Amino acid sequence: MSRLTETVKSLLIINVLFFFGTQFIGDFAYKYFALWFPEHPNFEYWQIISHMFMHGGFSHILFNMFALFIFGSVLEQYLGQNRFIFLYLTAGLGAAGLQILFSYLNYNEAFNIYIDAGYSISEIKEVIAYTERVGNKIQISSDIPRSATEQLVSSYITPMVGASGAIFGVLAAFAVVYPNMPLFIIFIPIPIKAKYLIGGYFLLNVYSALSGNTILGPSNTAYWAHIGGAVIGFITMWYWKKNELNNNRWN
Repeated sequence: MSRLTETVKSLLIINVLFFFGTQFIGDFAYKYFALWFPEHPNFEYWQIISHMFMHGGFSHILFNMFALFIFGSVLEQYLGQNRFIFLYLTAGLGAAGLQILFSYLNYNEAFNIYIDAGYSISEIKEVIAYTERVGNKIQISSDIPRSATEQLVSSYITPMVGASGAIFGVLAAFAVVYPNMPLFIIFIPIPIKAKYLIGGYFLLNVYSALSGNTILGPSNTAYWAHIGGAVIGFITMWYWKKNELNNNRWN
């Protein structure tokens, strides 16, 4: 096993501290540090970074930190500290950007259904406020499909937390650098090349994002964030490797 590198160790510590701090102060932490929909009153610009260190539960942080521990140090030794930090943060930002983009698309699609049904902007805001209190799985009127209300409200009120986007960037970069490295899945004693295992996991996320059907993880997983992080990680690493990374390190 590769030694634990300094940046990965620091990221592990920060994430764990954030996690236990969140458990201690509760909803306050999610209000100020999770990434909210930009139209939501809880949204703040620093959340674009702070959400990467928040997690929704023990299994969430356990999986992310395990992946960071396994793949991060190997990648940092190859990249150097500065490039690894750059890749990690830009993958996290790319994840946030793509997730917000699709949240806007979903929100605007549902918003326009309400507009076409004759609702004013103020009435739509009242619908959001009401369903935020009582739950969005209700029929507002016969003119509005229940799915449209769920889509409108969930896009608006659901915050994003987790390092998953940044971790997916690390995984994608790892697959570019070590495509043929054999990896093992727990309980499956058959080695699978990194490019196939990580690539397959990426495709499962694409399927879930497009279809809305969850195969791995909870139903509220931010699949577009995973995809955004992986795409940024892959493109960044592909560019560096193509341009002779080893002769042009950032120290």
